[in-house]
Amino acid sequence: MKNLFALLAIAGLVMFAAPHAAMAQEDTTMEMVVDSTSAESDSAAVDSMAAPAAIEPAAPAAEPVETREVLSFHQTVKKYFIEGGATFMAFVLICLILGLALSIERIIYLNMATTNTGKLLEGIEGALGKGVDAAKEVCRNTRGPVASIFYQGLDRSSGSYEEVAKAIEDYGSVEMSKLERGLSWISLFIALAPMLGFMGTVIGMISAFDKIAEANTINASIVAGGIKVALITTVSGLIVAIILQIFYNYILSKIDSIVLDMEEASMDLVDLLYKRNLEGK
Repeated sequence: MKNLFALLAIAGLVMFAAPHAAMAQEDTTMEMVVDSTSAESDSAAVDSMAAPAAIEPAAPAAEPVETREVLSFHQTVKKYFIEGGATFMAFVLICLILGLALSIERIIYLNMATTNTGKLLEGIEGALGKGVDAAKEVCRNTRGPVASIFYQGLDRSSGSYEEVAKAIEDYGSVEMSKLERGLSWISLFIALAPMLGFMGTVIGMISAFDKIAEANTINASIVAGGIKVALITTVSGLIVAIILQIFYNYILSKIDSIVLDMEEASMDLVDLLYKRNLEGK
């Protein structure tokens, strides 16, 4: 009986104490969950406060932007003229100015010397019916070397066929020399401009090597700057020569065209006078 009573007492104590222990354990667990939740919320709050500082770093200072000044054509030419050296660049510029002046003068002269030879021949042929003097008057009122040659041929129209042809040929040579006047000077400037530029380049290279020797070291900026300045004169001389060569070739083609018209028209005039002399006989 005692053992049974003792067992019942122990069982009752266990049954009574078990719910209290479970409740105490649950309270402890709840306290731990609340503590961990509060800790997590506190850490989240701290992280959220520190996050903007991490997300928004300090902006770096803006670097100044270099702006290059755009030079006009006149300013660019002036800049290179000064960099190339005033001495040789001035001579190259003189060649350009004189060559262009002569070229423009020749072009104007040749355009004024161009004659409508067909119309002139028709006028002379019609005027010959009134006499040689009327035909000469037509030539005097017409400008150009063709009209001058025709005048010389009409002035000797009373002579033989050979005399008329010889007079036209001789005076044609004179008119041709007038057409070619000044071309030798243009060709001289075409050859002289690049030679002056090349001389300026050689002198500039010598100056660059002198600067290198004075510096006692090979500096790329010194070498490049000296070579650049030296080559500017050569480039300028070549540009001048190219420009004048274009004008020179145009003038030559214009002269060739006028001379061809002179030769064809002279043959037509000689034939016209020859037929007239035959009819007069």
